[in-house]
Amino acid sequence: MRQWWRDAVLYQVYPRSLADSDGDGVGDLRGITERLDHIAALGADGIWLSPFYPSPWADGGYDVSDFRGVDPSLGTLADFDALVASAHMRDLRVMIDIVPNHTSEEHAWFRAALASPDAPERDLYVFRDGRGPDGSEPPTNWRSTFGGPAWTRVPDGQWYLHMFAPEQPDLNWGHERVREEFRDILRFWSDRGVDGFRIDVAYALVKDLDPLRDLVLVEGGRFEDIAANPDHPFLDRPEVHEVYRDWNRVLSAYDPPRATVAEVWLPGERRVLYTRPDELDQAFNFEFLLTPWNASAYREVIASSLTDAERVGTVPTWVTENHDVVRVPSRLGLPSGTDLRRWLLSDGRDPEPDQDLGRARARALALLTLALPGSAYVYQGQELGLPEVADLPVEALEDPRWRGGGHTDKGRDGCRVPLPWTRGGDSFGFGPAGSWLPQPSWWGEYSVLAQDEDPGSTLWLYRNALRLRRGFSSDETLVWDEELNRGPVLAFHRSDVLIVVNTGDAPVRLPRGEVLLSSAEPDGELPGNSTVWMRPTDRPS
Repeated sequence: MRQWWRDAVLYQVYPRSLADSDGDGVGDLRGITERLDHIAALGADGIWLSPFYPSPWADGGYDVSDFRGVDPSLGTLADFDALVASAHMRDLRVMIDIVPNHTSEEHAWFRAALASPDAPERDLYVFRDGRGPDGSEPPTNWRSTFGGPAWTRVPDGQWYLHMFAPEQPDLNWGHERVREEFRDILRFWSDRGVDGFRIDVAYALVKDLDPLRDLVLVEGGRFEDIAANPDHPFLDRPEVHEVYRDWNRVLSAYDPPRATVAEVWLPGERRVLYTRPDELDQAFNFEFLLTPWNASAYREVIASSLTDAERVGTVPTWVTENHDVVRVPSRLGLPSGTDLRRWLLSDGRDPEPDQDLGRARARALALLTLALPGSAYVYQGQELGLPEVADLPVEALEDPRWRGGGHTDKGRDGCRVPLPWTRGGDSFGFGPAGSWLPQPSWWGEYSVLAQDEDPGSTLWLYRNALRLRRGFSSDETLVWDEELNRGPVLAFHRSDVLIVVNTGDAPVRLPRGEVLLSSAEPDGELPGNSTVWMRPTDRPS
């Protein structure tokens, strides 16, 4: 039986920011249902919903207080069921986020754990005594992803672990009750008709806590931590793979089996181990997302990704945007090597991005990504070419990175600003009133309505690409065009279609042939920073 996810394009929905149906300024499930026609017309095969569960929203809903409900600000379980039914009527699959590494501090388990040091729920989290004669020092030197220590002390003197915000205590995956709870959660949502799950921070569930040990601390992200700590106590532990073998057995009991995609920020050869046949189906290819605008760099990561995936029998999962990263047009319009955190702190003014260049490269990257074999994920607003809203006022910021990082990291709110649907109005068509994050005055020029009326828009580029993509065979890989692959040019064939990407600034000659789709207007030559799909009839002279 064909596995639908192997060549699917999924549209990521950040529920608070897609569409607001009731005028409270916050997107909701009914708003999403009302906008499903836009996603279906785009040509997507399904949606991935970021968390919509009951939450105090300390981290954008990734602090879950009840894994079997819907936050009242977003709707009800009946609204969720209606959304799934409406999506399926439009042949759209529905994947939902599952957050197994931690809960909210308001989860019933954690409230019970805090109530007494003898509560059995305390064993469901990672509580430890502190160091020093009075236990006043954290148990280890581990750091939170959001800044500061990864341990918080409770009134009875013990400390609990949180890889993220203090409001997100880590679960103890060595406890069978935790494992059984998530088996039941998977069944709960699968029984309601969801088609799959995106697994948050999938490589961090299992911790090696005996003995507790300090880390070699380095500047940078978790890649560097793992490199400096080969036997890392809480990232990419070998024991985590048994969790996913267990989940595979649960989800394979459904017909069809529910699909899985993992958030795994690891190099390819380690990332694909999570997608072996008896574990998960997919893992986001963040190496591709992080690749600089350079033809040889893209060829290297594409080739290695295809090889790694083939080794375990899966396909690559391409992604260039999501709710955690600066949007592509801004990122690719900045000088190479720009420190994005410092850039955001300057409100996007130091340096000033080249908006035209960023837009051109983003369109070219879209056509490159959607031509590749495997599956792809598109983040809401990416089909509109939305840039980062870098100048959000600090009083509007909600990301815990702003708080936890001592106001040195503005965080991810700039890519989460609610979508523009119309040219004007209080919220550019997002809802009957305002929006939970301020939208810039120029937002309307990127709106769905404005672009729908312009056949040359980024919206139409995505629609046309997704339509043509269906002509590619899911069973074939790409074939590199060694004659055209030179300097700033990346070129390969899918079926009878030639894809040429020019990452340089100067135009390059093209073979004669029929142009099917281009991110910029070719005239015998492909302009710099652009991509073309074509059927060639001969080679360039």
